[in-house]
Amino acid sequence: MKNKKIIIGSRGSKLALIYAEKAKERILKFSKEFEIESVEIKKITTTGDLNQKDRLSEIGGKGLFLKQIENELIENNIHIAVHALKDMPSDETEGLLTNCFLERNDPREVLISKDKIKFKDLNENSIIGTSSFRREFQLKNKRSNLNYKLIRGNVDTRINKLNQNLYDAVILSCAGINSLNLDEHISEIFSIDEIIPSVGQGVIALQCKSDDEYIKNVLKKINDDKTFKSVQAERNVLKVLEGDCETAVGAIAEINNENITLQGELFSLDGKERFYYKSTKDIKQAAELGIEIGENLKKQSKGSYKK
Repeated sequence: MKNKKIIIGSRGSKLALIYAEKAKERILKFSKEFEIESVEIKKITTTGDLNQKDRLSEIGGKGLFLKQIENELIENNIHIAVHALKDMPSDETEGLLTNCFLERNDPREVLISKDKIKFKDLNENSIIGTSSFRREFQLKNKRSNLNYKLIRGNVDTRINKLNQNLYDAVILSCAGINSLNLDEHISEIFSIDEIIPSVGQGVIALQCKSDDEYIKNVLKKINDDKTFKSVQAERNVLKVLEGDCETAVGAIAEINNENITLQGELFSLDGKERFYYKSTKDIKQAAELGIEIGENLKKQSKGSYKK
């Protein structure tokens, strides 16, 4: 494929295209055989983008953001698919490989509220917009006297709904806000101990066909090893739990020199019970650490997190 085009497939949202551009920049930097016009970005509209009203779990799950893009990859219409890792299920689609991750963006959660009011200072019965059961249960654990309401749509749409007084505050990922240069809207940033993020939050994942050796070599050059190890641990928590988009689970890894620390959090289906576990291992045992955390959470919960 030398001197031929590489086509990168991406969702068409402003944020997704920023992530695709990051991938393009890395490829051009580390694969000198490509000129700027040799790497093209193709916008793909997904079912998840078309339906921004219903909860994802009710219309097919997070895979709605991936299916059309993965099909383009399988049918050789694109060579690389760009995904927000937190939207990807833990099981790989047959014939595809997700083994490249760009350096992680900020994985924390942020609050955007009217008049920059902090979470603890929000009035009782304030309406908080969130798109996931995980965030809803985590926040209810801190303040049960607020109303948590589903919100869908891209970042701009959610901020607009706040400005239209449909919500008093919304919870979003710091990575998305940073990438869109919307930091001035942030009212509060929660530490990863205050709110444990979604598995893979802040990570851009690049996927290709598992038998495409040329593209695999291109992606190998831009893979961030530290992020790879963190993701390996976090995603193994999901695999052990066999979680789906209704599973309220968070996991975040931190690397310090040669050690990796992983904390995981799981809620029962009704959100009333919280299960937590944290452990540290040598970084070479990142995969085993994820399995350990997942099995511990599974044992604690006694299956109460699944239907």
